[in-house]
Amino acid sequence: MPNAPAPDPIAVNRYKEAAVHAAVEQLGDGMVVGLGSGTTAALAVSAIGRRVQNGLRIIGIPTSEQTAALARSLGIELSTLGEHPRIDLTIDGADEVEIGTLHAIKGGGGNLLREKIVAVSSARLVIVADERKVVERLGGTAKVPVEVVPFGWQATANRLRRSGTDPILRRGAGGETFLTDGGHYILDCFYGPIADPLGLQAQLDTIIGVVEHGLFLGLASEAFIGGPEGVVRLLRV
Repeated sequence: MPNAPAPDPIAVNRYKEAAVHAAVEQLGDGMVVGLGSGTTAALAVSAIGRRVQNGLRIIGIPTSEQTAALARSLGIELSTLGEHPRIDLTIDGADEVEIGTLHAIKGGGGNLLREKIVAVSSARLVIVADERKVVERLGGTAKVPVEVVPFGWQATANRLRRSGTDPILRRGAGGETFLTDGGHYILDCFYGPIADPLGLQAQLDTIIGVVEHGLFLGLASEAFIGGPEGVVRLLRV
């Protein structure tokens, strides 16, 4: 709603931390754990680091260089998918998560390709978020990030326009073109409420120049959602 009051950032952070705590309790000794990217995932990595310092033994697979640096600083042992191709559990945030299906839009932090590679390699993908991220239908507020090859990105953007969006080239804080860890550009694509996410996914998957997109459909098995009434655990149905 246009006139809705802005959320209290302190309260929102508290909701996220509660959701993170509930998710991190799922970890056990010996697990291989996917470590997500973004602000909420950073809270999860910090919580995992505290458990590691208290004796938990896990191996982390980071989804970004920033996550890897944070994990190392907290004493979390890291490895690669080459060494551990099957991940027991990944904890990550989301820009939106749909009730029921747990379809999600991810990639607001720019690490969607590595996040999806880790997600599809995981026995369980757990989303952590505050209640603002829960939606009845994907796309109402969040843009779908589309990672593209820099060469000819304008032509790729033109092809994306045929899918019903007006792509915007993502910029960094200084106005420079944003680069992913893989050296790609991101085109942020707003579709509005997406009536057929699977159909849109299939369409994006066929566009030459697209490396990956932020539609994470059918990947999350559960979500921990924090709010003023506490944490709610959602299961995919």
